[in-house]
Amino acid sequence: MPELIQQMKVVLASTFAAYLKAHNFHWNVEGADFPQYHDFFGDLYEELWGAVDGIAEQIRTLDSYAPGSLGRFAQLSVVDDQINIPSAKAMAAELSSDNVKLLAELSKAYRMAESNGKLGLSNFLQDRLTAHEKHGWMLRSMVK
Repeated sequence: MPELIQQMKVVLASTFAAYLKAHNFHWNVEGADFPQYHDFFGDLYEELWGAVDGIAEQIRTLDSYAPGSLGRFAQLSVVDDQINIPSAKAMAAELSSDNVKLLAELSKAYRMAESNGKLGLSNFLQDRLTAHEKHGWMLRSMVK
């Protein structure tokens, strides 16, 4: 089960990184479609932020400590940091790419939870997968 715990830490760090990036983009987006992007990025970061605590608590149910520092999140996350301010459409494209990475990590964690008989965790992860599939659809639609 150490592999499952480690994978959940990757999921936590990556979700936090995606939250932070979406919040950054919410603050800094500009352009003709500003209101739509601003609102969407706001909804996205709020949904991601709402998931962070639940993911950390799932790690605790596995009898491990949840990482909680920016340095540790940076080590674990598959979502890259963004220090520049891209165009609105590029922001959506980057978040779409990040969402694909996060879906892959969630799927991996789900398979591990299933194989370890952690059905509550696998149910939790199914809900996260569903949320990210919807995020993916919306982000892909914005980029077209």
